[in-house]
Amino acid sequence: MAYKGYTTKMMIKVLLFFAALPVFGDVFNFQANRMATNSAAGKELTVLSGDAFVRSDTLFLKADRIELYGNDNQFIECMGHVSGREEEKDITFQTDWISYDRITKMIRMEGNALLEDKKNNIIARSRFIEYDDANEIAVFQVAVRLFKDTMVCRSEYAVYQRAAGFLTLSGFPVVYKQSDEFRADRIQVNLDTDEVNMEGSVSGAIKD
Repeated sequence: MAYKGYTTKMMIKVLLFFAALPVFGDVFNFQANRMATNSAAGKELTVLSGDAFVRSDTLFLKADRIELYGNDNQFIECMGHVSGREEEKDITFQTDWISYDRITKMIRMEGNALLEDKKNNIIARSRFIEYDDANEIAVFQVAVRLFKDTMVCRSEYAVYQRAAGFLTLSGFPVVYKQSDEFRADRIQVNLDTDEVNMEGSVSGAIKD
């Protein structure tokens, strides 16, 4: 099947490769059952569907549909049953939609988004997740839930500084540590020591 501006090829588990320019510092390869491409100048687009995945030196993404676009395939957008992992940092994620900028190393997720930092034994869920891979900072928004060992954190907004080991919660935050409960306007958790610092309208319950 062919249509204006596109050439479509049926593919059965065919592995395709393309090299990134030196500015990206990596090489991506991808695989799919079907591929459509548009090579018009300024409108370059590659669409992969059917068991589609893309892989770089450290990042793996899999989805029902994957689009690559921009200069030298700078942007990757995945839709439908999206999963992936950052292999160097041992971070995995699942979501409904994801975009990745190969220059800034910024990952954005929407929908039923889950991020698991296996190295630090942390699981986080929210409606929106933005992960800055270069600086190891994750921002969670709307219905945030973060789990670590016996501790559960809830809020509407949270910032996870992975390298520093800090989690900052705002927007009706609450932290449960075993049978204890902490509430405040703003809560910061040291994830290395589980120390909790609270600011503004502090309340809680501590049980023996």
